[in-house]
Amino acid sequence: MENNKIKKEINDIVNDNLKALEQLFPSAIKDGQLDVKALKEELGDFEEVTTEKYELNWAGKQNAKKIVQQGIGNKTLKFVAKDSKNADTTENIYIEGDNLEVLKLLRQNYYNSIKMIYIDPPYNTGNDFVYNDTFKMDKEESDKAEGIISENNEKLQKNQKSTNRYHANWLNMMYPRLKLARDLLTDDGVIFISIDDNEQANLKRLCDEIFGEENFVANYKWNKTSTPPSLSIKVRTKYEYILCYEKNRNNIEYNGGSIDGGDMPLLNAGNNVKTLIFKKEFVKFNFDGFYKAKNYKKVILENNIEIENGKSKTDIILTGEFKWTQETLEEEMKNGTSFIIKSDKFSIRYIRDGERIKKPADIISKIECNVETNEIAKKELEYLFENEKIMDYPKPTSLIRYLLSFFNDKESLILDFFSGSATTAHAVMQLNSEDKGNRKYIMVQLQENLEENLERALQEKEKETIRRAIKFLKKINKPLLLSEIGKERIRRAGEKIKQEIEEYNSNLKLGEEPKKVPDIGFKVFKVDDTNIKWYDLENFNEESQYSFDDPDSLDFVLGSNDIDIVYEIMLRQNDVPLSESLEVLTDIGNRTYLYASTYLICLETKITEEMVEKLALLDPLPIKFVFRDSAFKDNISLKDETFRKLRSLIERNSGESKVSYRVEFI
Repeated sequence: MENNKIKKEINDIVNDNLKALEQLFPSAIKDGQLDVKALKEELGDFEEVTTEKYELNWAGKQNAKKIVQQGIGNKTLKFVAKDSKNADTTENIYIEGDNLEVLKLLRQNYYNSIKMIYIDPPYNTGNDFVYNDTFKMDKEESDKAEGIISENNEKLQKNQKSTNRYHANWLNMMYPRLKLARDLLTDDGVIFISIDDNEQANLKRLCDEIFGEENFVANYKWNKTSTPPSLSIKVRTKYEYILCYEKNRNNIEYNGGSIDGGDMPLLNAGNNVKTLIFKKEFVKFNFDGFYKAKNYKKVILENNIEIENGKSKTDIILTGEFKWTQETLEEEMKNGTSFIIKSDKFSIRYIRDGERIKKPADIISKIECNVETNEIAKKELEYLFENEKIMDYPKPTSLIRYLLSFFNDKESLILDFFSGSATTAHAVMQLNSEDKGNRKYIMVQLQENLEENLERALQEKEKETIRRAIKFLKKINKPLLLSEIGKERIRRAGEKIKQEIEEYNSNLKLGEEPKKVPDIGFKVFKVDDTNIKWYDLENFNEESQYSFDDPDSLDFVLGSNDIDIVYEIMLRQNDVPLSESLEVLTDIGNRTYLYASTYLICLETKITEEMVEKLALLDPLPIKFVFRDSAFKDNISLKDETFRKLRSLIERNSGESKVSYRVEFI
């Protein structure tokens, strides 16, 4: 019988890379090993002239590269039902844990699956935390790698400017995360990274190396504040940066909004006063004075423009000094031109069919793109969190919505692995509610202990913000963790969106289509220790045999449950989202599960021929069957016979199907 053991390892990045190289350069891979000299020759490098080359180097870079390829060890993701919302139907995911571990755990399931990544990592100002990825080293190795004394297992540390490896520490934190993030992007995927001046230059060179300089799209500048502080005697900083890279540079046009063409040449002082009649469906009043009043009769604006209701229900009449004639206006409307009257200064803007998309400018601001500032972002959070100021520098949802709207794909999957207060999740739900999209998100956030953060905080303003967050979490009886802020925001933002849509639908007029409430749920997972006792076959001998009296203690860690075990097995499959459905096949047993309607995981303690017959007759037929070795007791012949019979039945049921069916064991 072939060896169909499920592998303990969740990734084999080195082997994957070798296979990819072998596809491109077969002569460079010999006996499964890379021949560096042959690879160089394939690239036209037949003689090493010098060891010098242009690249970004820093202390610890080699170790950062090794971290990418290190295994995840005995870690898994455990489902947290009590924190989840609409878990049976939602396609959204929230994961609590170290994002480096999470990216490794997700790599197999979500390889080449993420359309857009947005992250807002620590800015390395000298007071921010950076992740310390030396927690698996011993103390001496940690000291050597970091150049400082740090305690084992410490996930966060202050990266103060007094540290002689100030920039290196930050780069060592970012490199492996960005390297793994690239693997998750679709071929036409894109990543946006918020950053400020402290590391913008280094981040640009780091991304050039990881994503390729040729895949750089833009360095957008976001107007982050309407009141820039005067902390410097040289400059008042109004902007932060958003670096944008595509996985593979492509010809997809980004949608920076509708072309409005600037002010329409309708006004022309000195022309004879004339009246223009617009059909109502071609005109939108986009400012509060008109939009709310909805009574246009004899409203006088600047420039002596009068707007009044049409003589019929389909007309709006404008009287003023216009350049266009009624005939010209009729021709424009016939060609699909629509008009937006956007202010009480009568600044008319137009949109023509076929000209609706404009390229995003590299300046992102309220004026250019209707994107708000940090001040508005704070108010957004305060509104949701009962007027409590619990985050200092959140991003506004309008910023993430604007970036999301670059793409026409309304079914895309969005990842944010520095999710903080979960602005990205909020923005995804909000945009879905506006354009009927079905975008999904994965949020990842470390369970930062706010009381420990308070002890580390240096500035009084920072301390006060943390105190407010702690006060709020105590009020709603939640653990004092930053991830709880994110989860609570998603819950509240989702309910707010739902209420707004329900209110809108309750006021519909005859013929108007009701809005649909988007997916406002999310499944919660957290990084935890493995549920399965993984045994290496070469270390499993007769002297180490275990008693079969208690199969669960043989196979699984004490305290594990079936749901966690199923998810851990699914993490070792390809292209299977964590959001998929999970059901119990009660007609077969109490511990037989069907995941995503295609993967069958049988955790029954005893396998019978009758059970196998039932499994093989399932329609549609699962593409993979997973059994416990211990379910066959010590009867190897029964296992072999069952395996052969099941495979035969599978082949018979599959007919001419080209799907690859497998039977595996844990």
